[in-house]
Amino acid sequence: MPTESSATELTAVFARVQSMLLSLEHATTAVHQLAQVAQHLIPSAAGAGVSLIAAQGTRTSTGATDGLVEAADTLQYDLGEGPCLTTWATATPQRINDITDDDRWPEWSAAAARAGIRSMLSVPLMFRDRCLGAMKVYATVVDAFTDHEEQQLCLLAAAAATLLGSAQTRDAPQRLSAALQAGMEDRQTIDRATGMLMEQRATDAEDAHAVLLTASRAQDRPMAEVARQILERHPDPQS
Repeated sequence: MPTESSATELTAVFARVQSMLLSLEHATTAVHQLAQVAQHLIPSAAGAGVSLIAAQGTRTSTGATDGLVEAADTLQYDLGEGPCLTTWATATPQRINDITDDDRWPEWSAAAARAGIRSMLSVPLMFRDRCLGAMKVYATVVDAFTDHEEQQLCLLAAAAATLLGSAQTRDAPQRLSAALQAGMEDRQTIDRATGMLMEQRATDAEDAHAVLLTASRAQDRPMAEVARQILERHPDPQS
């Protein structure tokens, strides 16, 4: 069953992330490995990375898996525009399905397209209501990322943000463990609700997941909370 496979996959990823913090001295080293995990977890990604932005506005990039990511990030910093900067400024995910047909960041998009990028996904790194930067994946084909990939990257970003934000505190392992456990529980709840909607609406996993995402945004509530409501009361969130 797809939902069980997804839960198993994420469980393995989170276990690896937790061991990073427990065994690596520097959080930035673990973040670099998180970028590699993101690329591995999302097969359509040609590269992944983390953009960190200091409180005073200093922009830096770490955890890039390859030169494609570094080049795309450098373009954003040089031009002062791009999806990762917007993700940091608004604390919201940004997705580009076709970079040649997206006019939100015209200079960056044109330059990135020349570098071979065709689509990308960027999600915020949130720690205690503060956005530390963005985690992102790039692809060399259009329409590489769906709502499913966005949800997966958001969970990884939550772990990375906890890692970065609390690495200097004594309770960092406990904080990360709690965050990962909560993320895993949310993922399982979303997967179960997705399966229920697939049966109720006779649709596939992507459409069912889109129903959850639409309801989450319309109600301004976390997707996991909407999913829990479905499992408890069995309503159709769009009814």
